[in-house]
Amino acid sequence: MIRRRLFPVTPAALALAAAVLSPVPALLSPPLAGRAFAAEALGAEASGSTRQLYLVLIQQARKDGRQRAALAFLDDFDRQYPGDRESRILRINCLLDLGQNDQAQAALAQIAASDHSAEAEAVRGHVLAAQGRWPAAAEQYRTALRVSPADPLASNALGYALLRGGEAGQAVEALKAARDLAPGNEVVRNNLALALTVAGRRAEAEALLATVRDAAARSTLRAQIAEQAALLLTSASPSAIPATPVAAPAIAAREN
Repeated sequence: MIRRRLFPVTPAALALAAAVLSPVPALLSPPLAGRAFAAEALGAEASGSTRQLYLVLIQQARKDGRQRAALAFLDDFDRQYPGDRESRILRINCLLDLGQNDQAQAALAQIAASDHSAEAEAVRGHVLAAQGRWPAAAEQYRTALRVSPADPLASNALGYALLRGGEAGQAVEALKAARDLAPGNEVVRNNLALALTVAGRRAEAEALLATVRDAAARSTLRAQIAEQAALLLTSASPSAIPATPVAAPAIAAREN
């Protein structure tokens, strides 16, 4: 999720990138061509497979940076499948992507308080993170991980929230767990490099950056990490540091 940003939830940082917690499977069919294609999916026979296909297409629109289109498709989807939990979670994440935090908070009310699924707990964390309430967000991500302990995106989100809450040491451990679960995820790698830098473990951070093959990309990423680490280290309140848009690959709190 993603992303696109150095810090969050707007994620495109929190991107926090931000959107159900579990990764969406790769889209084998062509990407969304527009409303006509979405309408065709909705016009198909209502079945579990049709529903899932449409959700994947909407998710792909979001991943492509077309959150407004995804929201429009969700409106159509909700008319066909009213009250769908995955749709509600996806809508919240799209709103967070767009920085519409008040609307996301309002949409969160549609998630039943009795819903303690990993996805629901994580999206509650995303909303808290978007509000800069990092310790509370971290607790929500911990709850999500108790439900789904092998989810690298939840571990990544927890690590980022801990880092923004001033707990660099704990952030490193959470992000190392995410890295073990998703060794090829660039957002996890970048967040871990940042946490290591803030924790004073610069040799480890540099070793991690050395895995970036492109020299120019590595240099750009190193500069971004140094800048953000300096902000976190010199700020009396790391949680008050605003999100900073940067070039991809982004450092992000929310990728799902």
